[in-house]
Amino acid sequence: MTMTTIWAIGLLVTLVVFVPLAVYRLHDLWRTARSIEIYARESLNAAQGIASHTQHIQALDATIAVATDVLASAGSIAARLDTLATTLADRTRS
Repeated sequence: MTMTTIWAIGLLVTLVVFVPLAVYRLHDLWRTARSIEIYARESLNAAQGIASHTQHIQALDATIAVATDVLASAGSIAARLDTLATTLADRTRS
């Protein structure tokens, strides 16, 4: 076998085997990169949705704080009304 024949066989093997394999692998890598890009975009949309919905938590915390104050005031008013009712009941008996 001459050097030219060996070189031609090597070139043929490269063109027939390695080039299609490299093209296939590059295409596979491109599809994987596209999938990652799509999943990243979907994750970003989901994260933005979560962030927009969690802003209401602060409003709920403020509502709970106000409701706690209202409940404390209502308890105080109920105690005073109880005292007033007891006092009026005692005066009507006397």
